[in-house]
Amino acid sequence: MSPLLVLAGLAGLYVFTRAKARRIAAAYPPEGRFAPAAGGRLHFTERPAEGEARATALLIHGASGNQADMMTALGAPLAAAGFRVVAVDRPGHGWSERPGGRADAAPSRQSALIRAAMQEAGVTRAIVVGHSLGGAVAANMAIEHPDFVQGLVLVAPVTHPWPGGVSWYYTPASAPVIGEAFTNLVSLPAGLALLDPGVASVFTPQRPPADYREATRVRLVLRPATFRANAQDVAGLKPHIVEQARRLGEIRAPTAIVTGDRDAIVYTHIHSYGSARDIPGATLTVLPGVGHAPHHTHPAEVVAAVEAVFARAAADPD
Repeated sequence: MSPLLVLAGLAGLYVFTRAKARRIAAAYPPEGRFAPAAGGRLHFTERPAEGEARATALLIHGASGNQADMMTALGAPLAAAGFRVVAVDRPGHGWSERPGGRADAAPSRQSALIRAAMQEAGVTRAIVVGHSLGGAVAANMAIEHPDFVQGLVLVAPVTHPWPGGVSWYYTPASAPVIGEAFTNLVSLPAGLALLDPGVASVFTPQRPPADYREATRVRLVLRPATFRANAQDVAGLKPHIVEQARRLGEIRAPTAIVTGDRDAIVYTHIHSYGSARDIPGATLTVLPGVGHAPHHTHPAEVVAAVEAVFARAAADPD
């Protein structure tokens, strides 16, 4: 093939990626507020409690997502149960900035940034609900910021070392130099083609809601900088988890774990059962026949877990 044709093809991919990324950003603009954190800003949305607020529930999304994934699933039922609901875009995701670049991939760094942003927004204590990779961030918050975490709910979390690695594309997308080329040429057109199968794998054996793609703004992750941040989070996660898993016994907040036994994304028997074993007093709810998105398919069970840890925290404030 002629070098000129190769260069023309690469130029076409770059132009397509930049134009499409701008259209995606315009289609899903920020819908919440921003709070400063360590030289950057984090974006979050809020939903007030129906009636007098019992407590604040802080929702932390997983990989490839943003605040809308959690708010769409849990915002209304938690508000109806009397909780003020706050859902945050993790650093580099949705509309949140990533002031430290690659360094902000660590769960400890993300939990510190989120806690700082919430303090600026007037949230001084919360029941923290984390899904998947967001569960690693939520668990870290309970370890390192116990004064902030009133209760902890882990939904299909990633908390323990697992055998093997991660999907192949996370490595080139997260690489310092290759990552720039990969995310500006390959990831967006390929991601558009693979988006529906990827969403389906998260819900398997259930089906995603018909409006899931639009309601959760999932295409925001395909923008080059966001895709790169997501890849850095996932590709570099395991070493952090190895260290953090040793500290789960330090968690003192009332903790509940909700998971499915047909999770095709993370290993339930390693992460959820391991969390129940290692976190003092943790309860475990295993939903039969349920995949990796129980907050969407079984929100009532997640809300019940939030209510249960709130009740435990209220009974023993210390």
